[in-house]
Amino acid sequence: MRRDVSVVSVDRGQYPDTRTPWEDPDWREAALTWAVRGLAAHGLRTTRRLAVRLRPWSVLVRMSAEDEPDAWFKANPAASAFEAGLTEALARWVPGHALHPLAVDAARGWSLLPPGGALFRDVLRHDSADGRAWEEPLRQYAAMQRALGPRTQEMRQLGVPDARMAVLPAIFDRLVDGNTSLDPATRTALRALRPRLKDWCDELAATGIPDSLDHADLHDGQFFAPRPGRFTFFDWGDAAVSHPFCSLLVPLRTAADRYGTPVLPRLRDAYLEPWTDTGLTAAGLRRAVSLAWRLGAVGRACSWARLFPGAGEGRRRWGTRRGRGGWRSCSRSLRSEPAGRPVPGGGVRRCGRPRVPGCPTALVTCARLPDRTWPGDHDRSVRDRAVGGGPGAAGPQTRRSGRSSGTGPEGWVSAVRRRDRSRARVRRWCP
Repeated sequence: MRRDVSVVSVDRGQYPDTRTPWEDPDWREAALTWAVRGLAAHGLRTTRRLAVRLRPWSVLVRMSAEDEPDAWFKANPAASAFEAGLTEALARWVPGHALHPLAVDAARGWSLLPPGGALFRDVLRHDSADGRAWEEPLRQYAAMQRALGPRTQEMRQLGVPDARMAVLPAIFDRLVDGNTSLDPATRTALRALRPRLKDWCDELAATGIPDSLDHADLHDGQFFAPRPGRFTFFDWGDAAVSHPFCSLLVPLRTAADRYGTPVLPRLRDAYLEPWTDTGLTAAGLRRAVSLAWRLGAVGRACSWARLFPGAGEGRRRWGTRRGRGGWRSCSRSLRSEPAGRPVPGGGVRRCGRPRVPGCPTALVTCARLPDRTWPGDHDRSVRDRAVGGGPGAAGPQTRRSGRSSGTGPEGWVSAVRRRDRSRARVRRWCP
């Protein structure tokens, strides 16, 4: 270990058995030496305290020094090593929306990042903001995607995975055939949905909206709010080149978990504002969102398969949660019928289902969704906490909700019930 750095904490989260390069002294020495040189190149103090976070998908080291800004060293595994080069490229292509790295080693998947300001999640917590706070970040994210449309070939050359509508059916086939955690009935059911997926991919591609960068995990902890009205997006390890509207899956679910479904139509429309000059009608844009909302689940399964290639081969908790939960979500999304399908003579096809509060206008109607639309990947761990078992049993916070549920079994049961009621409302809302 270098003398000018000292480790003050190592956080393994829910993955205590995960092996990362951090356990290799030679790798650790090389990484810290590289990071210290990057700091020195910017005139920053190199004597630092380290807070290390180890996950299956990254090694993240917070490097702190008194009276100087923190810096973050990040190392990605091979499956997402493209993130380092992509982060550097985004700083050139869309400088107003991306972090400017202090140093990058694209070949090794290493990056040294500056502070980005307050996390949007913290802003929401401290300012007691309502769902409208999401509108401007989604507008700016959509504007960034439009600016990146001509860069898709360059992004693919950087190693960003290809999940365009033209290749998504083939990716789906490969994932279904290669996932050993699927039981025969689930595999058969997914294969039966393949024609529907192909039709939706063709319809979405025919809208004429060009492919762009899909963050694929844009929750409220994935962008900064350095100052009012300005947002900076980061953490691109799940990203892919795909239809841009697929990005809406995660932020809308995150907002619905926190604020309920009435905010979703206005957030969707805020995201669509930068796309209104593409030649599509409002009905056409909303139909495209409805398709992309479902196809985005395939992109999420693709990301999980890339980052957790052994999910179906072992009994690790993360394998079950990420792999099987992702496929349950994918299957449910493909079984549901998107709203607003054009019909001969104009208008849209209606599902005949009664409207619910927060449903979009007549241009988009409620779709018939299956009984469970949300992924069940965290149900078991939350139930374990509710009965006092499993990791984090005494934790007072619900996942992503930011609301206290109290300690002990009764508090966690209340948290689970609140979450289930919220997700039941989302199942009745069509994007």
